[in-house]
Amino acid sequence: MPDDRSRSRRATFTNQLFRANFRTAKRMLGGPLPPRMLSHLRVLSRDYAFSLETGDLQVIDGKWYVTHTGLLRLARRKHCRGIHVEAVDSLCESVGNRFVLKATVYPSKGSAGFVGYGDADPTNVSALVRGAEMRIAETRAVNRALRKAYGIGICSVEEMGTVSMPAVPVGPKIPPNGANGSGDSATKANGNGHKVRDRLCQIIRQHKLDPELVKAYAVDFCGTEALKDATREDVERFVQHLAEAAQKDRDALVGQLNSYARGGEEVVA
Repeated sequence: MPDDRSRSRRATFTNQLFRANFRTAKRMLGGPLPPRMLSHLRVLSRDYAFSLETGDLQVIDGKWYVTHTGLLRLARRKHCRGIHVEAVDSLCESVGNRFVLKATVYPSKGSAGFVGYGDADPTNVSALVRGAEMRIAETRAVNRALRKAYGIGICSVEEMGTVSMPAVPVGPKIPPNGANGSGDSATKANGNGHKVRDRLCQIIRQHKLDPELVKAYAVDFCGTEALKDATREDVERFVQHLAEAAQKDRDALVGQLNSYARGGEEVVA
């Protein structure tokens, strides 16, 4: 019974993949998954064989998003016949770094193709990738076409234009102890505050973290209404904790930071 054995192997693989995704998701989020997220993860594991370990999915604001890597890996598994990309010249403006590209995905030999458009300009890309708007537009177009071709309703990370970071991350101001003092003690305290802030900026740049989410996490970690109300010792402990977390498991840290994102409805279609 070749078909029965094939179905059995497929079911075993799907169950193993879902369990692995479940463990990784719990580690990323630092706790149990809400029922809706868990149900959605089961479908994404079963229907598309997406893997969290290989970066196929990301969590943003408590919702699942597919990545460019995940879509390309899916296309390869499905033996995609080809992807054609071309610029929509009438909508492109090179002087303003605004580009619109059209991608056509051919999932099978006789397919007429699935079309997706992607646009990018300095207003809807991260400052870290300014100057690469044409490549971002290409990625977005390919992602949308692939999602159409394989019936994926969740949005891709790269298509989102609102998740951005400053080109030079600026760490939150570190409140120095004795800031109201004078003389050498105040100077020394301010010097230590600058060192802590410099280290925080270095961690943000090195691990490509979102400064605004890091700031929100810091406020929560220090247990204050605003970061300026935290003591320098609390901020130093947070910076040490952030460095260790980023070094140990950056993906888990990013998942935790994303829980502090505000707004953002799940995008489908």
